[in-house]
Amino acid sequence: MKNVELSIRAYDEAADLQTLSAIWFDASLRAHPFIGEKRLREQRVEVETIYLPMAETWVACHRQEAVGFISLLGTFIGGLFVAPERQGLGAGRALVHHALKLKGELDLEVYTANAQAYGFYRRLGFEELSRRAMDDQELPFENARMRLTA
Repeated sequence: MKNVELSIRAYDEAADLQTLSAIWFDASLRAHPFIGEKRLREQRVEVETIYLPMAETWVACHRQEAVGFISLLGTFIGGLFVAPERQGLGAGRALVHHALKLKGELDLEVYTANAQAYGFYRRLGFEELSRRAMDDQELPFENARMRLTA
């Protein structure tokens, strides 16, 4: 099932926090197994209490059900996550296009070990700007910095 009818709406903390947290966790377990479940569980608390509240977040819905989200810090994509069972519907692409229309330019960092995400961003036209060997917690997980301009 590709490119089904989706709507994109602003994040509503009261209605969306637990759903988006679950989407983030499930997608992260699949995309970032190298991080480990214990660390992802710790990060989930930060996603709920720090990152979602401080970001501009947009939610992709299929039949009024949240299937994915993009969180922006200015023009930086702090997170783009789609529920694993809903990947392939076009939600990630729709969210990026929505954000690009709003911002005109997007930057992000992606774990290079997440080949699926790296390839997704390349197919959308993101260009790699640089790499760094350590992640934000100074752990040895390489990140690529990428940019897309409208």
